[in-house]
Amino acid sequence: MKMKLFFSIAVATLAVAGCGTPAHVSTGTIKATTFSFLHPGPLPEAAFTENRQHVHVAVQQAIASNLAAKGLRAVPTGGDVTVAYLIVVGNNATTSAINDYFGYGADAMALVDKAHKAYTENAQRNYFQAGTLLIDIVDARTQKVLARNYATRPVLQDPTAEARQANIQEAVNEALARVRFKS
Repeated sequence: MKMKLFFSIAVATLAVAGCGTPAHVSTGTIKATTFSFLHPGPLPEAAFTENRQHVHVAVQQAIASNLAAKGLRAVPTGGDVTVAYLIVVGNNATTSAINDYFGYGADAMALVDKAHKAYTENAQRNYFQAGTLLIDIVDARTQKVLARNYATRPVLQDPTAEARQANIQEAVNEALARVRFKS
C-alpha cells in the first residue's frame, strides 16, 4: 500500500513539474568549476518562530557533496553557476514551500501552485505527506536556468538525524543525476 501511495504522489509531482514550468531544463554539459547558493538577502522577521536553518544546512551539505563529486568547488558568492532550490511539502489538504534559497518571483509561485493542485487533487484518500526538492542550476552571468530537476520523497516521521540526511542526500542525488559539468 505504501509503494502504491508513493507512486501516486510521485506521478502527481511529475505532472506538477511537467506543466508550464519545465521539470527538466538542460543546455547539455555545463561549463563551470565553482558554484554558490542563491543569496536570499535579508529575510524579514516572521511573526512566528520557525527554525528552518537546519533544513537549509542539510540540503546545502547534500548539494555541495554531490557537486564536489562532479568537480565543482563551493564558493560563498560569485560562483560560475548559482544553485537555487525550492522545497515544497504537501499532504491531502495543504501545501507549503520553503523558497528562501529559490527566489520570490512568479516562477516559484507557479511551481508551488502546481504542487498544491497535485497534492490536493490526488485520488488517494488516505492521509499522506510528501516533500519535493526542486534544484535549479543558473548561469551566474546571464541568470539563464541551465538545468532544473526535482525529486519527491515521503516525509519521514521522527527520523534520526542520519536517516534525515540520507533521505535528503538521495533526493539531491536523484535531482542532480543528469546534470553534467566540464571545467
